Amino acid sequence: MCAPTKQTSNSLVDFMRSPQAPWQLKPSQSPPDWLMELLHLRFPIHDGCFIAQILIQRGLQDTDSVLAFLDSRHYQPTPPSAFGVEMERAVDRLVQARDRQETVFIWGDFDADGITATAVLWEGLGQFLAPERSLHFFIPNRLKESHGLSITGIDALAAQGTTLIVTCDTGSSDAAEIAHAKQLGVDIIITDHHTLPPNRPAVTAFLNSRTFPPGHPLAHLSGVAVAYKLIEALYEKLPQIPQAPLEDLLDLVAIGLIADLVQLTGDCRYLGQKGLLRLKQQLANPTRPGVAKLLEFCNRTGDRPSDIAFGIGPRINALSRIHGDAHEGVELLTTRDPIRAAILAESAEVTNLCRKEVQQRVTREAQTYLERLDLESISVIVLSDPQWPVGVLGLVASQLSQTYGRPAILLSSAGSSPDTPRLRGSARSVRGIDLYTLLQQQAHLLDRFGGHPFAAGLSLPVANLPLFNASINQCFRQTIGQWTPPPLAIDLEVTLADVVKEGGVRLFRELQQLEPYGMGNPAPQLLIRQCWLERRRGSATQEMGDRSAPSARKVRAKKTRFMLRDSSTSTLFPGVWWGHDPDELPPGCCDVVVELEYGQLYKQPEYHLRLTAIRPAADREAAADPAPGELWLLDWRPLEANHNERSQPILCLDRCPNDWEELDIWAQQAKNQAEKLALAYPASPLTATTLKWQQLAGLAKYLARTQQQISRDALAQRLELGGRSLCLGLEALKSVGFKLDPRAKTINVQTPPTPLTEAEVAIATQSIQNFLNAVAEEQFQHGYFQRAPVEQLQQTLEQRLMG
Repeated sequence: MCAPTKQTSNSLVDFMRSPQAPWQLKPSQSPPDWLMELLHLRFPIHDGCFIAQILIQRGLQDTDSVLAFLDSRHYQPTPPSAFGVEMERAVDRLVQARDRQETVFIWGDFDADGITATAVLWEGLGQFLAPERSLHFFIPNRLKESHGLSITGIDALAAQGTTLIVTCDTGSSDAAEIAHAKQLGVDIIITDHHTLPPNRPAVTAFLNSRTFPPGHPLAHLSGVAVAYKLIEALYEKLPQIPQAPLEDLLDLVAIGLIADLVQLTGDCRYLGQKGLLRLKQQLANPTRPGVAKLLEFCNRTGDRPSDIAFGIGPRINALSRIHGDAHEGVELLTTRDPIRAAILAESAEVTNLCRKEVQQRVTREAQTYLERLDLESISVIVLSDPQWPVGVLGLVASQLSQTYGRPAILLSSAGSSPDTPRLRGSARSVRGIDLYTLLQQQAHLLDRFGGHPFAAGLSLPVANLPLFNASINQCFRQTIGQWTPPPLAIDLEVTLADVVKEGGVRLFRELQQLEPYGMGNPAPQLLIRQCWLERRRGSATQEMGDRSAPSARKVRAKKTRFMLRDSSTSTLFPGVWWGHDPDELPPGCCDVVVELEYGQLYKQPEYHLRLTAIRPAADREAAADPAPGELWLLDWRPLEANHNERSQPILCLDRCPNDWEELDIWAQQAKNQAEKLALAYPASPLTATTLKWQQLAGLAKYLARTQQQISRDALAQRLELGGRSLCLGLEALKSVGFKLDPRAKTINVQTPPTPLTEAEVAIATQSIQNFLNAVAEEQFQHGYFQRAPVEQLQQTLEQRLMG
């Protein structure tokens, strides 16, 4: 039986991340007989009940759609002719360039999608044009230039005699640069997938997957996939010329698709499946020795999407993030020289470790900036620092947006001209918030921007930063208002006994049939209730790097290993919690959401769980055996709402109690008045303890600045704090220098006069920690009171009232 246990942690980061999205378990259905027969026929070693549930949840309702989803051999790919006249124009212009032996340049981009797209065009067009003689490629320098075409770059290519530029993963919004190229007599074919401009660009051909309606099988192609479709059309036009099979490009396509996090449905899923099959062959038959060496460095086999997302993709991206120049990335992917490939792969490995160091430093500095802000009043995080390397800002922005549940924009003026200082940076968003639309509304303040709803790049004059910050936050509040995170969608509820069968192999292989995972087809989220997490042998941090790369440095990253158990089996099963310390593992009974993984935790790969979400568990064992007698405690909480007894005398508790003592008072009042007590408080997401402190400190700064006052009750209600937590919070404010009386009924705050001494800092740190511990305990009780069965609560209350 699970009992409520106090949550303690020495870490300032609460084990429940903020903002806490509600959990939503998808309804379970009985799979139809035809589906179970199909699965048993195709996968006789599997039970099939778990994968059947997920297939139904994801809208696959007939034999043809299930077969096409599970096996690429049953999918009918969309021909490149679906692009219509635009594809015809592109192919005709390339054939003309071949016939006339024109100089053609591929204009790529410096992220993984752009690098792989450049590689696909380099190898694909290289079957028709002479590489290095009539075919060349160019990628802007990430640290010095922006995404997209540029006037200076076009001038340089025109000076080399270029008459045709083929873009990949870029160019759709570069109207001024396209017009400049036309004046110089340079034609342009655009292959891209970014947001469409208001009008079709004045180019020879415009191939952009966003021109298709949302439900079209080509609508979500990334830059590399659009480039592949162009090469496919060329192969169809001139089938007698190519010497290499078109399918040789599919491993590159899979790398770019999965690394760019596009929606893996329709042709995207098909290309990803086919590409992973070819990528898996690289270790046994390294036709791309650079790719094979990267797989060796990251201890992966190439048959899973995570091998790209966490292995190959970051290493390719690191080259431009740290050095700016991405040309080595294309060479690494395309060279057939094993010696040169090994040198390039080791360079990418070392560079990626350097990237991790820089990213960690910038993340720490960004967190320091955030501690000074009133996050309660901020909808979009906008931070800038003149020394931040531009190459890692997108990664850090992504971390911040996920941690704080809102868009994050990080900017830097590094490398900017002192005469015309400008900021460049990256923006990332969370599910449910269209970042690109927000930036469109600030276009008058920006030099340029581009991207899509989840990610964007931008630049602006330094002088515009304050106005940009205020304006984008105002637009967010006006268009979106009070935003709450979408619920965490949970696919299946399982027990540990389901997981441990055959050491995890059975369930893993069943669910593996759903790969590749990505947007539109996320990795299955498994709910395990009533379980315990025990710390596993091993340090809280892991040295990242590979001994086979002699010059590789080591980067320490948090990685807490644990063993999970529940009452369904005596077997324990290993798991990992990335980004957390062991002291954040909660004691007592929990509900967890996990993904089933296969990979290296220690020296050898093993099946294990990756923890994605956690919360305190309700005691179902007690609920199964309710206390005898009449049920006088009613459950009117949202998930169990039933208000049919309002005709009886009922006392309603509409605010979640902070502790048992508060609930005792309500229960005693109901007993005294001979009334039933209804738990009618809403289920509210829990806020990380550190954010509670930031909210309190931010409000104190506001009160000090405006000289306004607030009552203790109003302050407690606004911050959703109990009496003890509020008292400790006010004491913590006093310890950091705010002048106030923590015991007064009306709080009047004065600004801290001077910086704290070293001794005062130590006292303040302990005072803040006392507040955070109280909030953590209070929030644990909130979670318990919001989910515990009323039978169990009534039994405990009766015991307390009798005692």
